[in-house]
Amino acid sequence: MRISDLLSVCLRNLTRRRVRTALTVIGVVIGVCAIILMVSLGIGARESMMQMLQEWGDLTIINVYNYGGGETKLDDKALSKIQAMDHVQIATPFYSSRVSFRLKSRNGRYAAYTNIIGIYPEAFDALGYKLSDGTSFADSKKDYSMVAGANVAYSFRDTKKKRNNYVDRNQTDAMGNPKKPFVDIMKDKLVLYSESYDNNGNPKKGLEVTPNVIGVMVEDWNKGWETSECLLMDINQLKALEQKYYKISGEKAPDTTNYDEVRVKCVDAASVAAVQQSITDMGFQCSSMEDTRKYFDEQLTMIQTMLGGLAAISLFVAAIGIANTMVMSIYERTKEIGVMKVLGCELGNIRTMFLLESSTIGFIGGLIGLIISLIASFVLNHLSVLGQGFDMSGIMGGGYYMGGDSGAAISIIPPWLMLAALVFATLVGLVAGILPANKAVKISALEAIRHD
Repeated sequence: MRISDLLSVCLRNLTRRRVRTALTVIGVVIGVCAIILMVSLGIGARESMMQMLQEWGDLTIINVYNYGGGETKLDDKALSKIQAMDHVQIATPFYSSRVSFRLKSRNGRYAAYTNIIGIYPEAFDALGYKLSDGTSFADSKKDYSMVAGANVAYSFRDTKKKRNNYVDRNQTDAMGNPKKPFVDIMKDKLVLYSESYDNNGNPKKGLEVTPNVIGVMVEDWNKGWETSECLLMDINQLKALEQKYYKISGEKAPDTTNYDEVRVKCVDAASVAAVQQSITDMGFQCSSMEDTRKYFDEQLTMIQTMLGGLAAISLFVAAIGIANTMVMSIYERTKEIGVMKVLGCELGNIRTMFLLESSTIGFIGGLIGLIISLIASFVLNHLSVLGQGFDMSGIMGGGYYMGGDSGAAISIIPPWLMLAALVFATLVGLVAGILPANKAVKISALEAIRHD
């Protein structure tokens, strides 16, 4: 028999018992819808999770510490080994100054405590720091070039006042604009000086230099507190500045080659786990967003597996329905099968005819289920845009909220999922029809003709 003849017979037989066929198709539709929506919700949850983690911090950055000390030193040698690792873009010390430095205006009236952090100049852009004004010290050849945190200017106090001696960054003027600090940290002449005392509480001879504040960072606590409250500069210039202080003060200079913290930037988020494990094997402690991502991913995988299993059960029930429909069809068409055999119809054609019918039921059910799933996904995402959102608190064990203003879709149905759903539904129909088809082939021609 030609393919066209088989298709014609298939469609005629399926429409012969329309109600029964429709009910069988509905079973497939329910199973396909359940699987697609469960998988799409899982994909949407993962996308929301990644977006949430990116808002919390850079997924590609690893913080390296050496709490234990001992023989394992987080020094320049260890830093070189980390930098040489695969998938590491840059590894930089995060060197907090050992010397207590302060800033003051040229006339000495306004002063501020500050923290100075030294990093490699090339690490500034790699770590994702942004500037609201000016340029990075990586682009400057001036001595003591620095980039200030967003709120460093507001840390200045008026030394001639005992009360109301500072400007609150959250205060506004009569026009509703934020009040300006006492100093313009980029334009005003400033002095960076050391402040230390001897055992008797007497001030020691200190160091004074003129800093070049050439930029102001955008405050981003996900990048680190330094974007708000610190001064960043070239680590080599910071070490040189400290050496000047120790020479003037007569204090013994500490070891500046052993670091308390190192920040490692990986080329992508997928490589963080491997790099972090390699650094841990060196004897150092690490922290990154990878641990949080892994925990959330495990929770989502477990929940999605459970929901997917329940959805698969419904599709299994649909497969039983297809098999039942085909068995009933065989009983009703026993005489027809006998006539086909007597007329010389090949057994393969008879088997193909019944397999084609069961596959068609699976395909039609899968197609309708896919269409309904796409509509349901659109509605869910539309509700999310309207502010319904997706509450992850029950899934994650915490108060995490995804959706709403986040812009993340609740349900995501990629092309591969659509194709997989159609193929899977068709295969379910095909498998469900194997036993009935074999049963039809084994029917005796003479007994079939005599069948009423």
